[in-house]
Amino acid sequence: MTDTASAAAFPFRDRNSIESQGVEPLDRLLAIMDRLRDPSGGCPWDIEQTFRTIAPYTIEEAYEVADAIERQDMAELKDELGDLLFQVVFHSQMAQEAGLFRFEDVADAISDKMLRRHPHVFGDADARDAQSQIGAWEAQKAAERAEKADRDPSVLANLPVALPALLRAEKLSKRAARVGFDWPDTDQVLEKIDEELAEVREAIGENDPAHIQEEIGDLLFAVANLARKLQLDPETALRDANAKFERRFRGVESRLTEAGSSVQEADLEAMEEMWLSVKKDERT
Repeated sequence: MTDTASAAAFPFRDRNSIESQGVEPLDRLLAIMDRLRDPSGGCPWDIEQTFRTIAPYTIEEAYEVADAIERQDMAELKDELGDLLFQVVFHSQMAQEAGLFRFEDVADAISDKMLRRHPHVFGDADARDAQSQIGAWEAQKAAERAEKADRDPSVLANLPVALPALLRAEKLSKRAARVGFDWPDTDQVLEKIDEELAEVREAIGENDPAHIQEEIGDLLFAVANLARKLQLDPETALRDANAKFERRFRGVESRLTEAGSSVQEADLEAMEEMWLSVKKDERT
């Protein structure tokens, strides 16, 4: 978007919205984004960005939203939701410049999808309880995927590779389970985990880094399946475990500081003693 023809065709929004009082907040944000990408006098960094370069920031902002929720920081959540919304506006602006779609088209598309997937609210279908509605939602999603089957007929189609690996493992196995490719019960998943753990030990004994990585991956995939069978989100479970580890380790650091020491100075035995003390206090 540097040549004269492209600049002349730039899809300017109402720039007066940026400073005007009483303008709808979303109109103001769209005008700001338009100005930032303006080839004539916009922000050089924003102008240089593409869908590919912005995508990592979009993922990062989604994680920061989740982090604010985990910390129950509502003021921070407001800010992070704004950052995430800006990412949607950014992608929509680039698409508009390329003649693909506008932000309004994005909003219309998700509105149509919500109407389509909630016939018990916006249509004539009977009201459902939460569990049966999940089934209806999945059926509607399957029908929508079927319409795209000419592009990829696999039951595993349209699962983004950029998803966190543990979350994608759960979704892959869930898709396969829909067509009967699944363990009958959790006991068999536990047996699979034992099997994969034994194979990790075997690979470690071979001292083959590539084989070790492969077997650890298989073990993690089996654990993700166990979480799915128990109707748990493995990503949330691991996030909670991370938070617990951080909380307890910080407790170890604090207690060592109070004792006139530090984790750099303490040996493993002393740190383990502090760790057990922190755990005990948490439980009581």
